[in-house]
Amino acid sequence: MSLANSLFYGDNLEVMRTYFPDASVDLVYLDPPFNSRANYNILFRSPEGGEADAQVEAFKDSWHWNDVAEDAFDQAMKSGHSRAFDLLAAFRSAIGENDMMAYLAMMAIRLIELHRVLKREGSIYLHCDSTASHYLKLLMDAVFGAERFRNEITWRRTSAHSDGGRYGRNTDTILFYSKGARPVWNPQFEPYDAAYAARFRHRDADGRAWMDDNLTAKGLSGGGYHYAYKGVSSLWRMPVETMERLDREGRLHFTRSGGIRLKRYLDEARGAPVQALWTDIPALNSQAQERLGYPTQKPIALLERIIRASSNPGDLVLDPFCGCGTAVHAAQRLGRRWAGIDVTHLAIHLIEKRMRAAFPQLALNVEGTPRDRASADDLARRDPYQFQWWVVAMIDAVPHGGRRKGPDGGIDGVIYFRSGPGKTARAIVSVKSGERVGVKAVRDLHSVMERERAPIGVIVTRIVPSAQMLREAASVGRFHCDATGRSYARMQILTVDDLFSGRRPDIPLVDHGAALRTAPLDAPEQAVLL
Repeated sequence: MSLANSLFYGDNLEVMRTYFPDASVDLVYLDPPFNSRANYNILFRSPEGGEADAQVEAFKDSWHWNDVAEDAFDQAMKSGHSRAFDLLAAFRSAIGENDMMAYLAMMAIRLIELHRVLKREGSIYLHCDSTASHYLKLLMDAVFGAERFRNEITWRRTSAHSDGGRYGRNTDTILFYSKGARPVWNPQFEPYDAAYAARFRHRDADGRAWMDDNLTAKGLSGGGYHYAYKGVSSLWRMPVETMERLDREGRLHFTRSGGIRLKRYLDEARGAPVQALWTDIPALNSQAQERLGYPTQKPIALLERIIRASSNPGDLVLDPFCGCGTAVHAAQRLGRRWAGIDVTHLAIHLIEKRMRAAFPQLALNVEGTPRDRASADDLARRDPYQFQWWVVAMIDAVPHGGRRKGPDGGIDGVIYFRSGPGKTARAIVSVKSGERVGVKAVRDLHSVMERERAPIGVIVTRIVPSAQMLREAASVGRFHCDATGRSYARMQILTVDDLFSGRRPDIPLVDHGAALRTAPLDAPEQAVLL
């Protein structure tokens, strides 16, 4: 299959081994969890603007030494990358079998796989923070070779940060390595600072600012051209034909002392070369238009700089921890092909909605999500929570509660709809992943509806509902919607087969503005200036 413009649900290690041939990727950007021990929630908005009751746990950024970590360690041992395994074994000896060691084992085997799929001219950017950056740099040295280290980029993500008892942690680290000795490289530039721009103090009649520059070759090791031009004799940097062209274009400055200088215009200057300290790209604030609510979302400008510098139009960009999809969004905008991998259906659904909203004509492929009853049943058996999130995404509901237990039990999703002029109501969604569902499920959801004052409830189940379930659902009655002038069944039961056939809950005037935040309409660049 083509890897271009594809989203993959699953463990990125298995996805890369299954779908990605050797040397198939031009650029890798990864922003993996940092072992910060935080639990990250994807935020959703309700029509009233509230978020606290509408978050779902995206992933737990905590790791433990267990059978999974031991297996990752063994895989690194069998990978053939002796330098990487020797380092990993040294880590294990030095720091022990703890949470950090589990994280490093997980990262080591994935970095080995990323080295395999990367082309010889390709580059990799690993985004991290101070929690594990020192260990990760050593791992990158071991996998890619210390001689392939290009930069340690420091991104100042906030202008100030108060941490109490220590200096504010307001920076991230981006480790930049290449696979081969001659990677793709397109120098990037940023606007000159005010002090340098002030040096363009001269003005032409049309107002264009310029500074003068030397035209002589005196002192240059490469020599020059000796001739007289308009009475001024010198060793010039260019032949007389070039001097005449510059004169015709008005690019020569004849000084009062009888010299000739070159005009360098500010509006033609590319700017200052970007350095390894990035202070000009701020993190996303709560008001940013591109913000989708994902906790670790990075600004598109950050990814655009990386993609412009280390790839060309048409190249394939891979993000194996793609989160909310900023890297793939930036790649699409810049005319690159892309592939993203994430381990939760919720994240893949978020990215798919983001990309379809921003690029309506985009042909996008999603791999790893259920395509038929058998694959849906398999997901339900393997991971009921992922099955739940997949169902909620299929019916365009807002996830609710996630893995958390508490007073919101019985609600797996919410569908907001307009019940009248200026009025919003909720349909409560309950997903049943088991193979035994009875009339109790209907009664339980009805109780939740009463508690939440929700006029409609929806049960999605893998099995065909029994006649008793259908009678119990019908007894809940009907809801009359003033906005549409129609009535709707208050309790609705759908099956997974119904979803595959295209059936959805019968809900009036769904308020799509209440669901996942989506990116604004975007478009690929018509021409990419590098």
